[in-house]
Amino acid sequence: MAKLYFRYSAMNAGKSTALLQVAHNYEEQGQQVCLYTAAIDNRYGTGKITSRLGPQREAATFDAGFDFFRDAPTVNCILVDEAQFLSPQQVKQLHQLAHVRGIPVICYGLRSDFLGEPFQGSSYLMTLADTIEELKNICTCGKKATMNIRVDTQGKRMTAGEQIDIGGNERYQHVCGRCFYQ
Repeated sequence: MAKLYFRYSAMNAGKSTALLQVAHNYEEQGQQVCLYTAAIDNRYGTGKITSRLGPQREAATFDAGFDFFRDAPTVNCILVDEAQFLSPQQVKQLHQLAHVRGIPVICYGLRSDFLGEPFQGSSYLMTLADTIEELKNICTCGKKATMNIRVDTQGKRMTAGEQIDIGGNERYQHVCGRCFYQ
């Protein structure tokens, strides 16, 4: 039975690396995968899933108007990076793909933003995913990192701003709950 999976973590825990490894594993067995990433994420170029370790793959993109149930090809597995940017309707479509068409769907993303607020896509994934898995990362203090903070160009923490502000290690840091509140 196919499922909808949500694999989440704080930033820089290897979500994209894990996704690329899963794609490789399916393809090595002669199976077809379809990779998606958010069109809004252009850090490494639009339509690219890139690991901070270096590996990169082309991917189809989704935006607010994309319909997964209607437009996704029939493949052995669908992999979605930056899943926090999915709309509630898109999460429902991915859930339906898994349960009606029998296609496993594995989504990777952040659970919350730099203020500790949930991303809408992640909230729906936490509700509808059949399997939820946390990928681990470590805070600079040594505890498990579960939160993200945004920093300005001087490295000072920002406590206000738009939820979506695309950036990498120069803009965001992963921290534990204690460091998040300090």
